[in-house]
Amino acid sequence: MASIDPRVFAEKGCIGLEGFHPKARMASIRQSLLDGMKRAHVGKGIPPAIRSLPMFQQIARLSALVQVPGLHASLVTPELKEAITALGGQAPVSIQETQLLLSPRAQGNWSLQGLNWHVDVTADARGPIPGIQAFFLIDDVAPRGGATLALAGSHRPGVDIPALRRLLKASTHLERDLQSLGIELIEMCGRAGDVFLMDMRLLHTPSINATRELRMMATARCFLQT
Repeated sequence: MASIDPRVFAEKGCIGLEGFHPKARMASIRQSLLDGMKRAHVGKGIPPAIRSLPMFQQIARLSALVQVPGLHASLVTPELKEAITALGGQAPVSIQETQLLLSPRAQGNWSLQGLNWHVDVTADARGPIPGIQAFFLIDDVAPRGGATLALAGSHRPGVDIPALRRLLKASTHLERDLQSLGIELIEMCGRAGDVFLMDMRLLHTPSINATRELRMMATARCFLQT
């Protein structure tokens, strides 16, 4: 498992922890998820009613159809809470129920244009961390496989957020232009069991699943401030 370094987290606002959850645990969750999809009559062929929705609404609708008993307890473990506490400087005061993040296969061609960049909380960049969001890889997620994208460093004081939003809309060489600002584009792809922890002030977005595999992730928001 990758080490937890609060200094790196403070600078980037997002870190990946490889192999945080055991593969056997994730395999069990994956099977429960597939069983839930069968019960919801959602198989390899995503219902046309979902396919007809805008790209990112497909994620919300598909995820809402599937239930995985015990998902929250399996992923939000005492070890995860310890990691959150180490990075945030205090234990979470509340944790939202874990939600699935499922993306249909072959949503379209990969692109960084037209994505839904947003923050989940509005808070002073100079103040304490308001919360840390955990993203769990239930199955392997390949590059361009629909993983959440985050802009590491976008939470830092001095970052011109309105100018950054304009860049996200207009740039045709986004990764290069972000690097010139000292901001790194992180794609939360990897292996089953990996976990990404993100300062909730970071700009982030769903991305397009251009692969032939269903994107299986989950997320939980851990609030550090009331």
